[in-house]
Amino acid sequence: MDDSREMEGAAVQVWAAEYSGDEGSGVGKVEFTIGELSREFGVTLRALRFYENKGLISPHRDGLNRLYSQGDRTRLALILKGKKLGFTLGEIRQMIAAEENAGDRDALTFSREKCLEQIQLLERQKAEIEEGLAELHRIYKSLSGKLDSRAS
Repeated sequence: MDDSREMEGAAVQVWAAEYSGDEGSGVGKVEFTIGELSREFGVTLRALRFYENKGLISPHRDGLNRLYSQGDRTRLALILKGKKLGFTLGEIRQMIAAEENAGDRDALTFSREKCLEQIQLLERQKAEIEEGLAELHRIYKSLSGKLDSRAS
């Protein structure tokens, strides 16, 4: 196996790691139905069709049935991980492209920078939440004190 293939596999593992509750369910399987992916990832059929419509996954058709490849399954894991981390679908699309083209330094740099931006955003939101919680605790204590003094 050449180094670029190893890098690509490692890069995808970074993104998709620990997403699905049952990682082993798709191992060794070549194709998945829409229902199987829906159950495995806990998403609606509509969500899968939406990601297909956006070009993020590309099942092939067998009559009226959609059949998803192992690559589609991996991309779905990446999409859901990206959404969970707060990225837009456009950012997720670019980051998936970076993961699938692990040798593309510019794409990997973009992906790395987007991660750093999201870390900074989440840190700011965390600080705001902690500040809000502290204020609510202060108000609660004040109101409890007033209620206790009226009860006496």
